Amino acid sequence: MSVLPLVFTSGWASGINAYAVVLLLGVFGATGLTDEVPESLQRPEVLITAGVLFLCEAVADKIPYVDSVWDSVHTVIRPASGAVVGALLAGQSGSLPDLAAGALGGSTALASHAVKAGTRMAINSSPEPFSNIVVSTAEDLGVAGIITFAMFHPQAAAVIAGMLLLSGLLLLWFLVSRIRRFLRRRAQRREERLLAARARTAPD
Repeated sequence: MSVLPLVFTSGWASGINAYAVVLLLGVFGATGLTDEVPESLQRPEVLITAGVLFLCEAVADKIPYVDSVWDSVHTVIRPASGAVVGALLAGQSGSLPDLAAGALGGSTALASHAVKAGTRMAINSSPEPFSNIVVSTAEDLGVAGIITFAMFHPQAAAVIAGMLLLSGLLLLWFLVSRIRRFLRRRAQRREERLLAARARTAPD
């Protein structure tokens, strides 16, 4: 069976929460749920490190503006993790070249990371913190659910991940265009107020 759907799904999930992906895959492999996970992801030190970092992200990702700083730091980490996990999965199955799998996992992770970071910046414009908590919790549950689903139905999970990625990119495009229009209107109103103030103070 081709490992391509699992690589794509894990890449998408890595862009949202890379530590959760490594932790879940490692646990699934260590418990014998799947043979697709390489032993390097099942090592105790890898699982412990991924678990600790997952807990750190679970906290940081729910605090307004702290989540955006965390996302900025992980702009390189998440795509790199998606690439490494993809290459390891391909190496384990032997059905896909490691380089191609790494490129697919890394690029998919980068795209989903861009969606996550961009939408989170838009959410941070809200004055209340509850939306961050709700969105972050939904992301964590979504990653856990789709990685678990991919263990049993990799093709269907890849289709779901693709739909989520596409809808996320469309949402990000919509939010960016709205924010740009808002900034242009605000700059225009500021300029109009400045001109009006100059007109009032100008000598007759």
